[in-house]
Amino acid sequence: MLASAGLLQTSLIWVAYAVAVALVLLVAIITTFTWQSPHERSVTVSIVAIVSLTSLLATVFLLPVDIALVSSTASAHLGAKKDWATPERIDGILLTLKVVYYTLYSFDALLCLIVIPFAYFWYEEYDEVEEEEGTSGAGARFWKAAKYTLGFVFLVLVLFLLGFFVPAAGSGNGKHLDLDYFKRLLAANKGEKALTFGVGLLITLGTFLYALYTGAGLALLPVSLIKSAPSISAPQLSATIATDLEHNRELQKQIEMRNAGRPDGMSQKDRRELDALLREERTLVRRERLAAETRGDGRSGVFRAWTKIQAVFRPLKLLGGILLLLLSILVWASMLITGIDKAANSICKEHCGYILGHINVFQPVNWIFVQSAKVFPVDYILMALLVLFFFGSSITGIATIGIRFLWVRVFQIKKGRTSPQALLIATVMLALIILAINYAIAMIVAPQYAIYGTQTFCVNAPRHPGEQPDCREHRDMVRPCSEVFSEPAAKDVCTPTVMSTFLNRVTINWPVFGAIDFWAQFAFLGVFMVVFVTSLFRTPRLNLSELDEEAEVDEEEGLLASTGRRFGATWGDITGRTKNRNGYGTGGGEGSNGRG
Repeated sequence: MLASAGLLQTSLIWVAYAVAVALVLLVAIITTFTWQSPHERSVTVSIVAIVSLTSLLATVFLLPVDIALVSSTASAHLGAKKDWATPERIDGILLTLKVVYYTLYSFDALLCLIVIPFAYFWYEEYDEVEEEEGTSGAGARFWKAAKYTLGFVFLVLVLFLLGFFVPAAGSGNGKHLDLDYFKRLLAANKGEKALTFGVGLLITLGTFLYALYTGAGLALLPVSLIKSAPSISAPQLSATIATDLEHNRELQKQIEMRNAGRPDGMSQKDRRELDALLREERTLVRRERLAAETRGDGRSGVFRAWTKIQAVFRPLKLLGGILLLLLSILVWASMLITGIDKAANSICKEHCGYILGHINVFQPVNWIFVQSAKVFPVDYILMALLVLFFFGSSITGIATIGIRFLWVRVFQIKKGRTSPQALLIATVMLALIILAINYAIAMIVAPQYAIYGTQTFCVNAPRHPGEQPDCREHRDMVRPCSEVFSEPAAKDVCTPTVMSTFLNRVTINWPVFGAIDFWAQFAFLGVFMVVFVTSLFRTPRLNLSELDEEAEVDEEEGLLASTGRRFGATWGDITGRTKNRNGYGTGGGEGSNGRG
């Protein structure tokens, strides 16, 4: 009966995770189709982006499942393991979690280091002229893309070999490393050491992106909802443009009629006025097309449906923005408290990545999670929403800042105007950022809760040797689990989450990664504060000139597409070949533009 109760609880957690993954798939589809450009759409790129985003979100949502499963094995009120939570059952739960973690992270690595680069080069290698002339088939295109992808495979092998042969730096430093918890963290074999090196390096790379993009997005996301620019109402815009366009053409007719039959032709004044009206007419026509685009004309059904959903919930944007702003400030304050606490009271400082034995200062976010755990499953839902908030902030940051090399913007991420190359690069960036988000939540945002969940242990002496301590009559002797406790009861009851164990193993075996990741959190807090203060004093405006420029670019792309030619300058410089492409496509390939 007890075993079936434990099985039911763990099964419900996995079922909830499966439902979350299904919702994540829907989010990935909506994100991909609403952000990518309809004129440069590729079936291959769309599928790769959707699968990658789904896998990345499934990976980041595994942290709440991890916390829920280890917390379900113990009674938070009694400080003891539940009767069904035998060592064999706990080992089985941890093994399942490890298998899912390794599977998802391996799949993410495969996507980001092989599949996405291959899709990028596959898209770039499309040449409409060669396709029409039959000089380049799918096989040749495949091998050209594979040739460039091999560089990423070589990079992965180099990283693995470095971690395999370079000696770990954290094998003997720190006065507290003799505790059982820290002994278990030291890598036991070279293969695991190589894995921790590779993941540690990727987390560190992702932390730089996380500090910039997620830090900025955490401030911009709520502020953008509160102080959103005037929305373009498609019916109102269409009516206004139609009136202005009719008035413009009426003025043109008046000038033409006034000068009809004149032997010396149109006067210089009327000619200048007519030219100005013609330029204004072209601008109004472009705005008219922009209004049609805003209504969803020519867009996918997903885009139109998402636009209507946004319109329905537009009145709630202000309230949602205020709530998210309060959450952002709360998270920021909690991270600052934990950062200062770790810097001042870490049990082994830089030798182990500033692991904190126990929280010394009141930390609001961690306290909220511990208190909400009293009502199942509120704390797990809150953790999932927190993870989603960080992920959404990362997307906002990337969309606002764009993809840059130093200060030069390489690609722009904008709704309905994101090129396939930018979409793929942004997906890789999100993969690295997610690694950093996992570190931040587990180590900084809610450190105690993310490591042990709601687990506690009883310090009351057991009645008989081998029995569990009994705190049913001594609730004051129940203590929250921590890394520094060495009591036998804590060792028997406290089970750390798989994610926190792996992250701590990385920081202990490679302290340089732990130190960089820890101090980068203060850079994250600084970026948030600068962007937040700046955004408070900036009033967003509807930039009609920018909209006109975008509409003009669309018009130019349409004219180029009508000739069946596009010149890919950047890729041509890399490959040494001139690229002629069709922006809209007339067939012969995948996607709306004839590409795969």
